[in-house]
Amino acid sequence: MSLNTPNAELFYIYDSHCPWSYASAVLVEKVLSAFPNITLRAMHIGYYDGDNKVSATTLADVGEFSQVVFGANYLDTLNYTKDSTLAANLMAWVQNKSAKSAFELLTKLQHAHFVLGNELTDQESVSEIIDELKLSPPAKCLQSNKLTKDAEFAIHDIIEVQEIIGTQAIPAMLLACNESLVLLNHNLYLENPEAIIEAVNIELENLS
Repeated sequence: MSLNTPNAELFYIYDSHCPWSYASAVLVEKVLSAFPNITLRAMHIGYYDGDNKVSATTLADVGEFSQVVFGANYLDTLNYTKDSTLAANLMAWVQNKSAKSAFELLTKLQHAHFVLGNELTDQESVSEIIDELKLSPPAKCLQSNKLTKDAEFAIHDIIEVQEIIGTQAIPAMLLACNESLVLLNHNLYLENPEAIIEAVNIELENLS
């Protein structure tokens, strides 16, 4: 299989505040590094809306089956409800306006949240990251009181994809090539992220 896969796409359904999405982002990075011509379609589901929390049990499970690290500051926030609305707005905007920056922005947001304990719920909490990446999102993307139209459209697209694949579980990784779509079972690779490269290689051969 050649690395020249101009028509291949990786659909990544996630939530920036979801610990399992944080763990699976490592797999996305492996795929994008090994197959630089694959186009990433990052799709933020906006699951955390300020009413739900992350449990210590979930973190223990993620820690057992992946190699990601949770910072002490983040662990101190487990009693608080999580709200990924601002991140959903920001990620929807960057995916539409500067898709090449989307994954780098996501990884920086995840590091800020899961390692540094940044809740990412106001403009000040993301301003340093935005400046570092030289992004200029509109003010409506930097609010956490409601989803922007772009974010709502992204969620609508996710629902359509979920109907096709028959699952609402997040995160989800899907490989598309030549009008065919295959669901990648990310759980198989969390303990050994390098293994997903060969899995994608095989799937691309099958889809070509």
